[in-house]
Amino acid sequence: MRAVLALALGLVLAAAAHAGDAAQSGLPAEARETVHLIRAGGPFPWPRDGAEFRNRERRLPARARGYYHEYTVPTPGRADRGARRIVAGRNGELYYTDDHYRSFWRIRE
Repeated sequence: MRAVLALALGLVLAAAAHAGDAAQSGLPAEARETVHLIRAGGPFPWPRDGAEFRNRERRLPARARGYYHEYTVPTPGRADRGARRIVAGRNGELYYTDDHYRSFWRIRE
C-alpha cells in the first residue's frame, strides 16, 4: 500500500532523518478524517490519541520533549490501532506514517 501511495502522490522517500511531503488530498480518507479531528480538537476515538510522541526513531526534526503528539489513523479491517498515525507538532505541522514510525510524510494542507 505504501508503494501505491508513494507512486500516486509522486513522493520520494528521503533519508531517515528527513520526511517527504504529501498533499492532504492524497492521504487515505481515514487520515484526512484524523486531520479534521486534530484541527477540531476531537473527540478522538482511541484513548492514546493526543499522547506525547517522543520521536525516539529520530525521523522528525528534533524538538523539545512534549512538542509532538500522536493520533491514530484507523486501518479498515483492523480492530486494533494498526500502524498508521499522524504526528502533530506544537506549531501545527502534521506528519503521516503508515509503517509505525519507520517513515513519515509531511502533510501539506
